[in-house]
Amino acid sequence: MTAGRHAWEKSYPDNMRWDSPIVTATLPALLDEAVADCPDQTVLGFRDWSMSYAGLRDEAEAFASALMAAGLAKDQTVALFLPNTPYHPITFFGALKAGARLAHMSPLDAPRELAHKLTDSGARTIVTTNLAGMLEGAIKLMEAGLADRVIVGDDARFGGDIPTREAIPERDDVVRLDVFCADAQAPSAWPEIDEGDIALLQYTGGTTGPAKGAMLTHTNLTAAVASYDVWFEALYGSAGPREKVLCVLPLFHIYALTTVLLLCVKRRGEIVLHLRFDPTQVLSDIQSKQITSFPGVPTMWIALANHPELMKTDLSSLKRCSSGGAPLPVEVGQRFEGLTGQRLAGGWGMTETSPAGTNLLPFGEAKPGSIGMPLPGVELQIVSLEDPHQVLSAGEVGELRVRGKNVTAGYWNQPEENEAAFADGFFLTGDVGYMAEDGYFYIVDRKKDMILSSGFNVYPQMIEQAIYEHPAVGECIVIGIADEYRGEAAKAFITLKPGAEPFTLEELVTFLEDRIGRHELPAALEFRDELPKTSVGKLSRKELRDMEKGKLSAAE
Repeated sequence: MTAGRHAWEKSYPDNMRWDSPIVTATLPALLDEAVADCPDQTVLGFRDWSMSYAGLRDEAEAFASALMAAGLAKDQTVALFLPNTPYHPITFFGALKAGARLAHMSPLDAPRELAHKLTDSGARTIVTTNLAGMLEGAIKLMEAGLADRVIVGDDARFGGDIPTREAIPERDDVVRLDVFCADAQAPSAWPEIDEGDIALLQYTGGTTGPAKGAMLTHTNLTAAVASYDVWFEALYGSAGPREKVLCVLPLFHIYALTTVLLLCVKRRGEIVLHLRFDPTQVLSDIQSKQITSFPGVPTMWIALANHPELMKTDLSSLKRCSSGGAPLPVEVGQRFEGLTGQRLAGGWGMTETSPAGTNLLPFGEAKPGSIGMPLPGVELQIVSLEDPHQVLSAGEVGELRVRGKNVTAGYWNQPEENEAAFADGFFLTGDVGYMAEDGYFYIVDRKKDMILSSGFNVYPQMIEQAIYEHPAVGECIVIGIADEYRGEAAKAFITLKPGAEPFTLEELVTFLEDRIGRHELPAALEFRDELPKTSVGKLSRKELRDMEKGKLSAAE
């Protein structure tokens, strides 16, 4: 058992140390080290196409050379407007090799959000592909004066009968990626990149206003990779087959960027890349391609747990399944493990932590509802909701704050936000929870999601966990709504499982009475065919809050 100054160290496996060296580097160096070790091994498979480590390095360097020849200066920003396509890792590593910083733009962002990210980041070059209106959207942004150039990768390179490919227009400010890179000559010397340079402006969800760009340096991102690597090396070692990770999570999101792309490069694994999540295809690939690792978000695990083919699928190749991006309903995790024997591990992290934070052990005593314990090199504390400098004891509920090499220095162009975001060198997460005596952490909700009902703090996530125990419930979101008597009350939005019958609010309250407190019982219920989700598939309260506020304004 590991001894140490943190409570969680006593819960670590014997061969894991929290103070293990967290070795950092630049991101191009991360790829170069992998190429030197296994140049001919496959790093990426997409449809029936594949690429080796050396091939990825070569194409990334060709893109870097072309950017520099086109006048890109060090520290300029390049916007990646890409879904899950091999063009993402090629241009991601390439732009960084040229000394640029990157800004991710989500393919599901509204035009106004895209315009904000371009303007805020200062990016004047957009990299995209000709799938499903993306090229058209990028050109519209450029024609609105928000960019000077669009570089487009032709999806036809990867085969497949894809009816949504767009024709690439012949115009000077739209250039095909293969043409752009065709005659590029490597510079006599690559730009010097410091580990402290900003590698990525990763925009947060913007649930309380315009999205903010978390400044993630090469140190931040490689430190996060190192923390995960130390953790998984201690748990699984290097024996057995090379890791083959199924990636349906979007690479433009920090979760997949770090825990799939960058960690796979660090561990010399192979990524089986999907454009989007299709539960039937996921189950098929796990069996036929002998997938060893599959990370997902809770909505994916809900879909798989309810899938009729689940029990017919051979999942024996999987070494680890993980859930992240949002809290996993306890009932869903228990049901999936009961059906398959596979425990859904995972943990907690944020865009601002790159996203390393906590993880759960995939063996030993189950910890329902816990986000796990801090990864090596990551330090978590619970502080008072009223005073972020007051550290609380085990069992006391407060705000999580986090410190480590992986944690952002702040937000791009947001000096006032940055001043309020830190206390004593720790980043204030906005998550409300507590640490148990054994060092495991639990989140009861986001600070801003808390409902104040008759003077009591009510946490929507705790109500959602209880509602998920109802056998008819598929997905659920709880928000606070105005209540004349209590100030605020909980309202539940629910989708039903296929074939399930709706129920009344009174029936739901009866079901919940012995599961949550009286002050937590929902005062309203609404069934929906589907619930709003963010661009990365997380259930989103924001749209429902806005809808309820609109109803209230209309009634006044």
